[in-house]
Amino acid sequence: MSLHTRPFGRTGWNIADIGFGAWAIGGSWGDVDEAQARDALRAALDAGTNFIDTADVYGDGRSERIIRDVLKDWRGQRPIVATKAGRRLSPHVADGYNRKNLEAFIDRSLQNLGVETLDLVQLHCPPTEVYYRPEVFEALDALVAAGKIGHYGVSVEKVEEALKAIEYPGVESVQIIYNIFRQRPAELLFREAKARKVAVIARVPLASGLLTGKLTRDSQFAPDDHRNFNRHGEAFDVGETFAGVPYDVALDAVESIRPLLPQGVSMAAFALRWILMEDAVSVVIPGAKSPQQALANAAASELASLSPGAMQAIRSIYQQKIARHVHHRW
Repeated sequence: MSLHTRPFGRTGWNIADIGFGAWAIGGSWGDVDEAQARDALRAALDAGTNFIDTADVYGDGRSERIIRDVLKDWRGQRPIVATKAGRRLSPHVADGYNRKNLEAFIDRSLQNLGVETLDLVQLHCPPTEVYYRPEVFEALDALVAAGKIGHYGVSVEKVEEALKAIEYPGVESVQIIYNIFRQRPAELLFREAKARKVAVIARVPLASGLLTGKLTRDSQFAPDDHRNFNRHGEAFDVGETFAGVPYDVALDAVESIRPLLPQGVSMAAFALRWILMEDAVSVVIPGAKSPQQALANAAASELASLSPGAMQAIRSIYQQKIARHVHHRW
């Protein structure tokens, strides 16, 4: 398998367009056996993935440590590992985003990942006020100067937060939810990111599994799966679970998408390819809990471009069924 690559903003990195999202192997997606988690990551690397996205809170460091262990034995070119910092704060408030706390989080991630410098650190969906505090970004600049991080960016909930963040010259990447059910970033943010040569990481690409086409009204989720415990935003932003779309509404939209699938193409691969039609996107980071899922995700890189008719049909489905539930919120 040969994954296509894209430049990652101003970093000089060329990144496979399908990355590996490591939230699921850390926790909050039901039980994932650690050996299976390692196998899933190895399969992604074997397929050509060279970008892994994780966070210090995924399984309280479990995801980072699994990545460390896999890469210790990996004989290929070392991938870029992006992690995140900030959500360990309790309470999770803007005042907590200071040099002392950020450095402590980064020191812990350095240890978890077994490296001397973190490739990319992203603020992990901080309160909106953080983006209006230049001292936060000055602290990150100081940590770059100290050699603890190579580059930094932000992971955001809202388009407005991303637009504010990329005004800071040190912000080299923005991670945001972008999928068939969350199309707003393409209206303004992507143009501004391209103009500033800021990388875009597209997360929640399959809307927590809805855009695999495999979920039904009868699907059951484990108690420790966020698709159970965060349905209404009880634990964190509701937009992270099923992209914030009411479950029954989303299932109805999925059935409208199904007839658009080319012969032999899965809905998941189609949904990932739809994201890659946007050239502002540097990498998309689907999760995988098994080697089979990792390989299926990677295969989307080689799919042919979607037809103009399919793209227009997706736009119409979004406008008619989905936009009123999500467009104004994020």
